[in-house]
Amino acid sequence: MRLDEKGGDNVFGTRFQDRSMEFKAALLDEKAIERALVRIAHEIVEKNKGVEDLVLVGIKRRGVPLANRIMDNIRRFEEIQVPVASVDITLYRDDLEEDYETPKVKDEPLSVSIKDKRIILVDDVLFTGRTVRAALDAITKNGRPKSIQLAVLIDRGHRELPIRADYVGKNVPTSRNELVKVMLEEIDGKNGVEIYTKEGVS
Repeated sequence: MRLDEKGGDNVFGTRFQDRSMEFKAALLDEKAIERALVRIAHEIVEKNKGVEDLVLVGIKRRGVPLANRIMDNIRRFEEIQVPVASVDITLYRDDLEEDYETPKVKDEPLSVSIKDKRIILVDDVLFTGRTVRAALDAITKNGRPKSIQLAVLIDRGHRELPIRADYVGKNVPTSRNELVKVMLEEIDGKNGVEIYTKEGVS
C-alpha cells in the first residue's frame, strides 16, 4: 500500500507534499487508544495523589484532543474537571520528519493560569524531543508552574535532547526512515495509529 501525500496537514503535515510512503503496520486501533488514555489518566491521578492544582496542556494539533480525552477520563472517576489549555508549535512536526527545522511557538498566552500548578504536557508522538522543548519554553513564558510532566500516546525513541515522558501509551521502536501516523476522530475522522516507511528506503 502506498500513501501519496498531496498536501494538507490532516494526514502527515504540510511539509510532506509529493512524498510517497508505504504502509508497514497498524499499531493501535480505537479501543487500544482509549485503553491507553484511561491508563494514563489513572497514572496521572495516582502519581500526583489526586488532581489538585493539575492543568493539562495539549500541544497542537493532536495533543489537544488527547488532553481533552484524558480530562474526560479523569472527570469520570474523580468527578472533577481538570483545566485544559494548549500551545501551538508551528513549522513542522518532528515525529514525522528527519530533515526538520527549529520549531517555532506562536506567542499566545495560555488560556489558564499555570502559576504554582502541576502541568501535564500532552502530545501524540515523542521523537527527538525538540517539539516538547519548544512547548516547555512556551509554558514557562506564561508563569512558573510547580512542576511539568509529559504524557504521550507514542514514544518512538531517537531522542536528541534529555527529555523523557512520565506517561506513555505505547513504546514503539522505530528507525528514522519510518513515519508514525496518529489519527484522531476530532481531527482525522477516525482513530488509529499506523507506521509507514519512506518509499525507496530500505
